Amino acid sequence: MWYLMGTMVKKYLPLLWLLISLYGCSTNTSLTPGAALLSGMQQYESEMQSSDNSVGRWPERQRLAGSFKTIVVATLGSSREFNRLVDLDLRKREFSITMRQTSVQADRLQEMKEEIVRMNNEISLLKPVVKAQIATLPVLGEGQPRVEGIATIGMLDLALESFSANETRDVEGRWTQVDQYVVTDLGSFATVRAPDGHTFRCNIYSVADEGSGVRCNPVGR
Repeated sequence: MWYLMGTMVKKYLPLLWLLISLYGCSTNTSLTPGAALLSGMQQYESEMQSSDNSVGRWPERQRLAGSFKTIVVATLGSSREFNRLVDLDLRKREFSITMRQTSVQADRLQEMKEEIVRMNNEISLLKPVVKAQIATLPVLGEGQPRVEGIATIGMLDLALESFSANETRDVEGRWTQVDQYVVTDLGSFATVRAPDGHTFRCNIYSVADEGSGVRCNPVGR
């Protein structure tokens, strides 16, 4: 299947090690499907944002969406709801780019705006279903501190919340609560505040050809 990915494999290295780890070849027990999906979501968003400056780059955006769907399958399994989310996100992006960069007749422009509203409504209905599916993913490797699993759950929740959001907003500084822990997304890293007041700085890391994990280090009270 790899020849179909072409140069996209280099951008989506998590896919390589995801499939390897799913077949039990990885020996790093701190790498988890939850962290792998989180890494894939972040990579997808980053690559999409960098390619949304041209109507003519739609084939690239289609490949990005297809590659991300493959990561979803490799980590979460078959999910019609998640696949539909990706399809809707791709379609919304194409509509937005077309409306922003080309001359669209007034009646067609209104139709596209109404379609975006319908897509946003469907996305809102799909997200709780996908969130429940993601909640089944392993997020803690063997011997890892519990805080790293908490961080993965929180970051996944925040990533899904911002995925194809109805409006553009600052994604940094958003937070969510997991049990009694508070997870805050600060863009390049996240923090976890424990019930006892201790705070941890958490980052996603990748091991070439194996997978992704989350590592948290204490930063004090």
